[in-house]
Amino acid sequence: MFETLKEQPADKILMLMQAYREDPREQKIDLGVGVYKDASGNTPVMRAIKAAEKQLWERETTKTYTGLAGDPVFADAMVDLVLGDAVPRENVAAAATPGGTGAVRQGFDMIRMANRKARIFVSDPTWPNHLSILKHMDMEVVTYRYFDAETRGVDFVGMIADLHQVLPGDVVLLHGCCHNPTGANLNISQWKAVADLLLEKEGTPMIDIAYQGFGDGLDADAAGVRLMASKMPECLIAASCSKNFGIYRERTGLLMAVSRDAGAKKLNQGTLNYLNRQNFSFPPDHGARLVGMVLTDPELRADWMAELEEVRLSMLGLREQLASELQRLSGSDRFGFLAQHRGMFSRLGATPEQVETLRSKHGIYMVGDSRLNIAGLNSATVPVLAEAIVKSGI
Repeated sequence: MFETLKEQPADKILMLMQAYREDPREQKIDLGVGVYKDASGNTPVMRAIKAAEKQLWERETTKTYTGLAGDPVFADAMVDLVLGDAVPRENVAAAATPGGTGAVRQGFDMIRMANRKARIFVSDPTWPNHLSILKHMDMEVVTYRYFDAETRGVDFVGMIADLHQVLPGDVVLLHGCCHNPTGANLNISQWKAVADLLLEKEGTPMIDIAYQGFGDGLDADAAGVRLMASKMPECLIAASCSKNFGIYRERTGLLMAVSRDAGAKKLNQGTLNYLNRQNFSFPPDHGARLVGMVLTDPELRADWMAELEEVRLSMLGLREQLASELQRLSGSDRFGFLAQHRGMFSRLGATPEQVETLRSKHGIYMVGDSRLNIAGLNSATVPVLAEAIVKSGI
């Protein structure tokens, strides 16, 4: 029967990674894959995670199953990290998932269970896997304008105009911070305007927050999420620990279902548990256990926050250096947006042909839509990239 299967499209980022590995040039720069790299090009294990792993190795006495929702210490700590005191804990159902991607998938599944006719409003552009998962699940997608190609900022007028199409029961997918792939974020007044519109239209927000702490700081990056959760009667939040804890391969995420009615938590929690059981039974525990340990141990938490701040400031410094170097070489401030964006990514504004020129002539790899990973740079490679950008006519 498998002869009836159709060839599936290859993942463009994975193809880019393969092409980079096969490139024999010594002078090459990988700005495609979305992982943080230090100045040496490594993705290190964070100090607090390493310390927690040592403690866990010494203390752990069993590898038996956790509950269907995962370790409650992890859930409580992550709910506090993301939501703070925006909503009472008893209003939040939560379940651990295999990474932030797993949380996104479970969120879409919960929506489909609740309302098969729900349309999912998705920013244009968005993380490609959002669209891939929704297509696989045969859920209706409506795009809304988000990125202004001229200013490289948020097209908020267009966004609000498009969100006026939301009908009761529809879901609007939002990026909590550090928008992927553009790096352009909503400010707090814009978050409030979106919340007010969704209240009027009776739409439900689903927020994907994968980079908390990478933009303007842990609390600042969660401000929009907290505002939305506090104002809306219900919302879904998919959180990832891959980036801010540096545990990519441990696949650690959490899906939260927030309701204004504390009585709804039991139903929501039962649904999240059910979805976990149907898809993978018990969620991965190792990464979640480490995150829970780090967030609940004052010493480990302080060290983690300090290292995360080093990472954040490093990326901001690279952004400012690149914008400054491009201004010097081009004599134009048209790249100033790079210093204003936040997180790992920015969309450069290059054509696919120019992106190909960067790859073929200069050994610089980025996604075809010109999304570049700022964290793939260091102080020595920033001038190389800037010169290549100017020479390529971008």
